[in-house]
Amino acid sequence: MTARIGLSTASLFPANAATAFASAARLGYDAVEVMVWTDPVTQEAGALRALSRLHGIPVVAVHAPTLLLTQRVWGSDPWAKVDRSIELAQDLGATTVVLHPPFRWQREYAAEFVDGVALREHETGIHLAVENMFPWRTARREMAAYVPHWDPVEQPFDHVTLDLSHTATAGADALEMAGALGPRLAHLHLADGTGSFRDEHLVPGRGGQPCGAVLQLLAETAFDGAVVIEVSTRKAGAEQRDVDLAEALAFARLHLAPELGVGRL
Repeated sequence: MTARIGLSTASLFPANAATAFASAARLGYDAVEVMVWTDPVTQEAGALRALSRLHGIPVVAVHAPTLLLTQRVWGSDPWAKVDRSIELAQDLGATTVVLHPPFRWQREYAAEFVDGVALREHETGIHLAVENMFPWRTARREMAAYVPHWDPVEQPFDHVTLDLSHTATAGADALEMAGALGPRLAHLHLADGTGSFRDEHLVPGRGGQPCGAVLQLLAETAFDGAVVIEVSTRKAGAEQRDVDLAEALAFARLHLAPELGVGRL
């Protein structure tokens, strides 16, 4: 098994980055993905390096503040956010920056996005792994909020992040998407979902996504990217949060071990 299993700092929201690093080390994770948000430590390379050294756990990826809830982190210029995220990844020794596709109202950014991503990858050597998203839905309507599209399979990105909570919300076939992406699949956000309109980020195995089958596919194809647990624990107390994160880690390790003969669950 070559894939490292990381913990996203978003999995401990609203707890801070220091709590995330401590939890990752205590529970036996291989690495951390830093979600850049209003916590100042997530924006500061020196502080993150200190946490990494303290706990003996590397940063494998930086998630750019391109979410709807982080639109004002590092200003309002989307390319400035991406560039600062690349710089942070370089400072931390991370190889991947995860970013969302542009919102439809970010017209100038959207028009430049495909070429801008390719140019920055070429110039920096950092993988800009564009994440699959989902249409925004209610019981009565659906809106295509992302440009070029919420589904990156048909887009010309060299590196993609596959998020299994987002496939649930989109009603997409996660296993088919993983197979179609092939070597372009550079990064996995491991979570689960029931197909709700909400982006649930459940512990893998607690929803309807083929989490185990996707992990086994990665194991069979010698995937060398990172598998990052990105689940929601904000309603859990500290003890239950540890249980949830330990369960998610155990699920990932089990299904990334094809020699155990685990079926495609």
